[in-house]
Amino acid sequence: MSAAEQGRTTPAAGEPTRDPEQIREEIEETRAEMGETVSEVAAKTDVKKQAQAKADELKEQAGAKAQEAKAKAQELSGKAKEIAPDSAGEGVQQAQRVARENPVPVALAGAFLAGLVLGRLTSR
Repeated sequence: MSAAEQGRTTPAAGEPTRDPEQIREEIEETRAEMGETVSEVAAKTDVKKQAQAKADELKEQAGAKAQEAKAKAQELSGKAKEIAPDSAGEGVQQAQRVARENPVPVALAGAFLAGLVLGRLTSR
């Protein structure tokens, strides 16, 4: 029986013949490559795992945003404490100091408010 009849092919003209060990090595390499490809495809089609990975990513992003917001709130709180008086007494003192330093604008504002109140009272 010839090689063609047995289902084997003969090398084409100019093509070197390969020994069985080379063929086995190529088969093993192909199997390893196919195994890696199958693993990659399986990972891509695992919807549950991909959803969990996305959820983890979003949790990390939300945590980072929360930290940024907390830091910003602390910064603004510090600025507000610097600007605001420590107590109501200090607020009154600060208003008195402004009135003493600027008597004319304060007097004009007082006269305006008094006129507004009197106008409302007389129009009833």
